[in-house]
Amino acid sequence: MNDTMDGRLAADLEILAELFKAGGWKEVRVESEGVSLLLSTDRTTPGLGRERQEAPLVAPADVCASPVAPAPVKGATPLAPATIPGANVAIDASWAAVTAPNLGTFYRSPKPGAANFVEVGQRVDPRTEICLIEVMKLFTSVQAGIAGTVRHIAVADAELVQGGQALIYIERG
Repeated sequence: MNDTMDGRLAADLEILAELFKAGGWKEVRVESEGVSLLLSTDRTTPGLGRERQEAPLVAPADVCASPVAPAPVKGATPLAPATIPGANVAIDASWAAVTAPNLGTFYRSPKPGAANFVEVGQRVDPRTEICLIEVMKLFTSVQAGIAGTVRHIAVADAELVQGGQALIYIERG
């Protein structure tokens, strides 16, 4: 392999390790073009010991100790009153959270420099596209799922989100 390919491979492995860490997966195995990678939350998994490791593990040291995330919750979910840390916005119990369908990067607009899909105060219907979630160049369109008014955007643009994480809060009606 040349230096460019080595750099791309390292970058791809780092992305995969971050997705693994943030996604709450228990184990992932990848084999491609002479590269074999095993990431696991179980330290007793065969193959994690130095004696079986064929290539250096690129994952952060704490990947094996990462907790398992809750299963993703799709669509709009009513919530109890809460406050989003650092946002100084109280979340009303009547608001519904539109959650991330999967792990990925949250985007408020369809492309850099374009207008955001939605803004606070904007009326939406169930089919209104509110954001994109991207994982390794695969984009998932997220729709509001309910009719109402956008009351809070809980995630910064280009932030990594987990499946089931609240993205946008909508007041029904």
